Amino acid sequence: MRGRAVLLSVVLLLFCFPASGQQPISARDELNLGVEAYRQARFDEAIKHFKNATSLEPSLVVAHLYLATAFAQQYIPGAETQENVRVGEQAIEEYKRVLDLDPNSPSASNAVKGIATLYFNMKKFDDSKQYHKLAIERDPDDADEHYALGVIDWTLAYKVRIARTAELHLEMSSPLINEPACADVRRANEDNVEEGIAELAKALKLRPDYDDAMAYMNLLYRERADIHCGDPAAYAADLKKADEWVDRTMATKKAKAERARSGEEREPH
Repeated sequence: MRGRAVLLSVVLLLFCFPASGQQPISARDELNLGVEAYRQARFDEAIKHFKNATSLEPSLVVAHLYLATAFAQQYIPGAETQENVRVGEQAIEEYKRVLDLDPNSPSASNAVKGIATLYFNMKKFDDSKQYHKLAIERDPDDADEHYALGVIDWTLAYKVRIARTAELHLEMSSPLINEPACADVRRANEDNVEEGIAELAKALKLRPDYDDAMAYMNLLYRERADIHCGDPAAYAADLKKADEWVDRTMATKKAKAERARSGEEREPH
């Protein structure tokens, strides 16, 4: 019996410790396990492996980037629970570690965009704008980043105008140009509106068929129309431009759909 007990102890030890000469798991091993789990959408498992990789090799930039991305996948835009907010913050923390470790790498560029997107989804629009501008500094020819800035500028302007409209008990579609509050709204919104139009123009120069950018051009011209205080002619002119952007948006979407259908028809069956 005593011999069997000794044998059992030896077997248990063999299971608890790697065999002689077996290499302990490395940060790269953990990274690969995390990538495999991530690809299969097992994000909790992926996060565990990426955390292990960063613990084993804190300077491994790609592990921090994957960890940030896995956290970002777990974040639910619009859900303001403490747990969800913490997940978003953890993603941002890991992206910022990437920036600290290797600020000039392609990974850093991805981190900047990741932070900008998360801040937008968390409704931290000023922070999001800051990181979208950093992304543009890194790549001025990224149409999506110029578009993102335009969207944020419209969002900020719309929030100001709609809040003031509610305070005045006006219909949402009622113009402000003849209201005493128009001057205050103009001061709050003018810079964002002009910047947004300029950024969308850059996006469209880089990608002329960018129909989403056209749609926001329409919205921003409507915001600009509403701050032409006491100037009905300028108000009407900007509404006309807005309508023209609606027409361009619809025409572009139609042309894209037709091209897609033509491509499908040419494909062999």
